[in-house]
Amino acid sequence: MRNLLACLVFMLIWSCKEEPKKPSIAETMKTYTINQMMDNEAIGGGSFSPDNAKLLISSNRSGIYNMYTVPTSGGDLTPITKSDSASIFAISYFPEDERILFRMDGNGDEIFHIYMRDTNGEQTDLTPAEGARATFYGWAKDDDSFYYTSNERNPRNDDVYELDLNTLKPTLIYENSDGYSIGGISNDKEYITLEKPINTNDSDLFIYSMADKKLTKINDEQSANSSADFSPDGASLYYTTDVGEEFAYLMRYDIASGNKEKVMQKDWDIWGTSFTEKGTYQITYINEEAKNAIEIRNVKTNKNVALPSLEGMDISSVAFSDDEKLMRFYAGGSHTPSNLYIYNLESKEQTQLTNVLNDEINGEDLVNAEVIRYKSFDGVEIPAIYYKPHQASETTKVPALVWVHGGPGGQSRLNFSSFIQYLTNHGYAVLAVNNRGSSGYGKTFYQMDDLNHGDKDLKDCVEGKNWLAAQPEIDADKIGIIGGSYGGYMTMAALTYTPEEFAVGVNLFGVTNWIRTLKSIPPWWESFKDALYLELGDPYSADSVRLKEISPLFHTDKVTKPLIVLQGSQDPRVLQVESDEIVAGVKKNGVPVEYVLFEDEGHGFVKKENQIEAYSKVLEFLDVYLKKDEGTAIQDGPSIKTNP
Repeated sequence: MRNLLACLVFMLIWSCKEEPKKPSIAETMKTYTINQMMDNEAIGGGSFSPDNAKLLISSNRSGIYNMYTVPTSGGDLTPITKSDSASIFAISYFPEDERILFRMDGNGDEIFHIYMRDTNGEQTDLTPAEGARATFYGWAKDDDSFYYTSNERNPRNDDVYELDLNTLKPTLIYENSDGYSIGGISNDKEYITLEKPINTNDSDLFIYSMADKKLTKINDEQSANSSADFSPDGASLYYTTDVGEEFAYLMRYDIASGNKEKVMQKDWDIWGTSFTEKGTYQITYINEEAKNAIEIRNVKTNKNVALPSLEGMDISSVAFSDDEKLMRFYAGGSHTPSNLYIYNLESKEQTQLTNVLNDEINGEDLVNAEVIRYKSFDGVEIPAIYYKPHQASETTKVPALVWVHGGPGGQSRLNFSSFIQYLTNHGYAVLAVNNRGSSGYGKTFYQMDDLNHGDKDLKDCVEGKNWLAAQPEIDADKIGIIGGSYGGYMTMAALTYTPEEFAVGVNLFGVTNWIRTLKSIPPWWESFKDALYLELGDPYSADSVRLKEISPLFHTDKVTKPLIVLQGSQDPRVLQVESDEIVAGVKKNGVPVEYVLFEDEGHGFVKKENQIEAYSKVLEFLDVYLKKDEGTAIQDGPSIKTNP
């Protein structure tokens, strides 16, 4: 009896003990170096070989982009090219053999040429015209040729060429003398779709008959119209439009009769649609809450195909083999880089082909972003994507950054970013603001910043800062602003026109002189130039007064907060002189300025060693001037990164 009582007492005492508390991610997470974080592999593409045995992809695992193949049954990647200078991007296998098309430019100058890699490894430039820019437009239905556009004849206009696969000789099939944007080409080679931008939102859509040279306008009202794909039988054209609505929807145009029919509408923009090789499936993309939603319709049954389900991840893109037995897809999220998968439509089996997250990184240490909304100064609701560091709390306040996308009409999306994850891992919150003028939230929202840049859009960013400051886990005195391209402009606008709002600025290849930028846009933007001038202003008109007023370069004396500027010298969009001059101007104020210049990069940094250099410099800068960690201050002055 005594033993029984002793056991009962012991059990009672044991049951009253608290269960050990599971440590939080903040307590267990590791801090990763920039080398570790940038060793995440970035991949893209996925062309099926003619026998479906392999996929052709691009990967930066070597430090720059090269071509690789991966078995569709699973296995190791095999390198096809080994460039150590210019990045190489895969386009496609040839339809009936294992020759390969790929594209390459001059270290970011965006003068892309189309190359062929023969089965013996020999490489041939199929579009060798010096200074001309070529863009692949797809294979002909008969598999005997492919289409591409080139501005070889006229630097300002893209003509359409057809290249014979036997002779490897191109033929000019459409001379684009009127400066249209090229849409698509019908399977029977009878029609080409053309677009004429009116402004940055609206475009007229035309269908051009190759036989009788007749041009037919499809839209009746001014609206956003974009060609999507021809029906498999060639009788109809599918296109998107927003006429009478806030968001783009899908239409079908009967070529013979000219009748139009709405076929799909969502609560978000439909981006486009396409048909598979045999016409069995129709794939439609929707821009739903800053990520892709995909619907695949079986054309015969008119029922949607159930997509594979992966916990915690979203499918961002799909493509089918020519025999339509296999589908490859990418799946990932804000917290995990996208991997490549194969899905067998008959057996319903799926196979993961890649594992792009660096093995040294624990996926639980990465941050899953959330979509938030806040009211701006005038009551307009601004969507944004919030990355909250695991270590952030009411008792452990962290510094933060307002992140501004490129554009102006771009969109921050729920995609994985090694750079952002690097920042959050080191204790910086990031709020990626989709200020007015961003795409994806209706045409009214998109047009709200027209002829108003550097004003209301900037105020949206300031209100984003205020939202951050109100969060209990944020140190309200330590909020900076960061952005690339147009986002870089917003960074400089913030430091210039609201000099006391942000503690620091990170300008990645940002516009600082709108007059020069708009006068020096690349010639291949000619079809879009007038539309761009309508949104931003015409530098050759009285608009130049306002453009000068909103150009930070002319107001550098107002900048009082530390600044870091990063630039690629081959950038054709934002010229190096933009960054050179803004750095020189701000330095006159005695403000700390760091300048990182890459001689082998363009509009954005694609080489791993340059990304490592750039993003580590940014973190060092933030640690000194925003987080204000004790340590050695960054040396004031230019830091030039060159690669032979």
